[in-house]
Amino acid sequence: MREINLEVITKEVERLCIEANYYIGKDVLEKLKNAYETEESEVAKTILGQIIENDKIAFEENLPICQDTGLAVIFLEIGTEVKINGDIYEAINEGVRRGYENGYLRKSAVRHPIDRVNTKDNTPAIIHTKLIPNSDKIKIIMAPKGGGSENMSTVKMMKPADGEEGIKKFVVDFVKNAGGNPCPPIVIGIGLGGTFEKAALLAKEALLRDLDDESSNPIDAKLEKEILELINKTGVGAMGIGGINTALAVKVNSFPCHIASMPVAININCHVARHKSVII
Repeated sequence: MREINLEVITKEVERLCIEANYYIGKDVLEKLKNAYETEESEVAKTILGQIIENDKIAFEENLPICQDTGLAVIFLEIGTEVKINGDIYEAINEGVRRGYENGYLRKSAVRHPIDRVNTKDNTPAIIHTKLIPNSDKIKIIMAPKGGGSENMSTVKMMKPADGEEGIKKFVVDFVKNAGGNPCPPIVIGIGLGGTFEKAALLAKEALLRDLDDESSNPIDAKLEKEILELINKTGVGAMGIGGINTALAVKVNSFPCHIASMPVAININCHVARHKSVII
């Protein structure tokens, strides 16, 4: 069994917090450049150009891409052949404290939804944990989530009879009503199946996928393609001012569900679509 020092985890989380907020993913940048080239609206084209220039400045000058540096959402995969001496969750939270302080990132966490007192270190992180059989490694994915796009999320317990057409209408109508609030062009994660809470987690996990990939499930892959086309016909456009590039990608993750249920969750990322990972 392999032993992993908790200080290593803390340092890696600190690095991921900073890099996820400073450096846009190559796949996202390529999609933005393609949107710029294909955009028909001159106003939207100007906005897309400004977004790309903003990403370039953030990369070159080591600055956050956006003023909203998000809550720290961590996806943690722990191999069953890993030995950890101590509290791995506290090690992650210490990494978040250091990352947000040393990276000069805005602290956005409040201790209670009602009293709204800022915790001043962006903790506690929201940590989702999986055990990976026969692995002696730990994988950490840091996905900072800003309030603007996270607020544009929902779960609906649809009827099985609603079918594919019902799902497509639900998603497209929701994105159209969201308008410019989630800072389009957006990435849309869709969780299909499971239960109420499982669907929401599926949608969040879908946002971690590479924008160029395609679901291995043919039903999900078909939905991804068709929903993306429909959304880009809504005319919402970059920052909601019109155009043909409302979304950069749609990702569908699915799971088996009850015979009487069809949960559908929508989680939206803004045009930054931040996440960075490490395998220890």
